Amino acid sequence: MKLYVYDAGQCDPKKCTAKKIARFGLITSVNVLRKIPYKTLLLVPNAEKALSRADRNYTTSITVFDCSWHKLAAFDDPLKKLKVKKRALPYLIAANPVNYGRPFILSSVEAFAAALFVLGEQEQSQQILGKFKWGPEFLRLNEERLCAYSRAKDSSEVVALQSEFMDRVKKSKKS
Repeated sequence: MKLYVYDAGQCDPKKCTAKKIARFGLITSVNVLRKIPYKTLLLVPNAEKALSRADRNYTTSITVFDCSWHKLAAFDDPLKKLKVKKRALPYLIAANPVNYGRPFILSSVEAFAAALFVLGEQEQSQQILGKFKWGPEFLRLNEERLCAYSRAKDSSEVVALQSEFMDRVKKSKKS
């Protein structure tokens, strides 16, 4: 699958996972919203639908919106105007050194890897994570969730599975 990143220019270039995999030629970086390919799946945390394997039928590319989580609201209006399919990733745990163990706060490479895995591109998922020493840990931490999400037939099943995984975490914290 072709991989793109919209670079909002907000991350530390030394820690930016998207910049690193771009240097390896594994993704294409764009810095103007209108250059995001029309038939791509745009991964944004505030999308109305969760990514599912059914989305594989509509696209040959994934675009990650790379910006600071704290500054995402500034892009709400421009993102609404984009005529591309927007999808959110389901509940997953970060393995990157900055946010290790935190749910939902994934680096760009973790977002790409998760999306590729869910869409059935496990080999490409492993390839991009292989550029980071903590990359295999992301797959280890999320193996059960990623496998379940990749078997779900559509977004509603992914959301139901996400709820189950989150309920399990809540129950384990209470005991």
